[in-house]
Amino acid sequence: MKAIVLEAADKPLAYKDVEKPTLQPGEALVQIKAAALNRRDYWITVGKYAGIKYPTILGSDGAGIVADVGSDADKHWIGKDVIINPGYGWGEHDDYQSDDFKILGLPADGTLAEYVKVGAEFLHPKPNHLTWEQAAAIPLGALTTYRALFTKGKAKKGDKVLITGVGGGTGTFALQFAVAAGCQVFVTSGSGEKIERARQLGASAGVNYKAQDWAEQLLQLSGGFDVIIDSALGEGFAKLPEICRPGARIVIFGGTAGNIPALNGRKIFWRQIQIIGTMMGNEHDFKGMLELVNEHQIIPVIDEVFPLSQANEAVAKMENSSQFGKIVITV
Repeated sequence: MKAIVLEAADKPLAYKDVEKPTLQPGEALVQIKAAALNRRDYWITVGKYAGIKYPTILGSDGAGIVADVGSDADKHWIGKDVIINPGYGWGEHDDYQSDDFKILGLPADGTLAEYVKVGAEFLHPKPNHLTWEQAAAIPLGALTTYRALFTKGKAKKGDKVLITGVGGGTGTFALQFAVAAGCQVFVTSGSGEKIERARQLGASAGVNYKAQDWAEQLLQLSGGFDVIIDSALGEGFAKLPEICRPGARIVIFGGTAGNIPALNGRKIFWRQIQIIGTMMGNEHDFKGMLELVNEHQIIPVIDEVFPLSQANEAVAKMENSSQFGKIVITV
């Protein structure tokens, strides 16, 4: 089968023939129709991710048709259209993942291939209203933002929600999910075009974070936030507690702009603000996310679609964060 293989940190991704996966008991073989990239894939290709091994087939997001299942797996999946929960080994605690938690696409071979094998318990029916490309865009980003917004952030109808750095996969999902839940959503971006795109998706307003008074602008527009979703951190994070309502939740995942700077702790405890870390999600979160997608007929935002053979070009586009929505790869 054809696959995209990371062979070394100093080499481009290789489009090559590899052996089709062999199933073990409880596993399913999925013929991939479309896959999608995440920021995680980019960091792996530049050698800035923990536990990198070579060779590896990248890709966490995927949708396709179940071609076969191993012994002890439910045979009813064969021939079904599915999407894959890419997180496995979460463990027994809902609040945090176990030490055995892994993500598809490293260390296990991922979805940038004609076939991938996964535990059959991580298969879910593909939402009927979505194309293969749209369905493939969902898993990792939508799971992460669902958990951030609802499981951790406890966002509810009427809440004022801020999404910082809207434009990537997680940012667009957070915007769509919060709007669907009846929240009033505000965004930041370094691009006026992305802010306008966010308004078209239901954002009430947006502010360019390159402006010196971006936080003051947001406070004047919103009156303060109940939930803030942030995946950048960096120096600007120090201003987030300043624009929170009492009892607000600031939920963080990722740190593309650096570490958390010095904060005014007095405002945090006086206003009883929570700063909450999260990443990915468990099976309960994944099922809740799919219910939301199906109930509100949410369609993921896709920036561009590439064929599997052009995976290097797709990853290169992610490097400069120019996309709005997900980058998808057809197989």
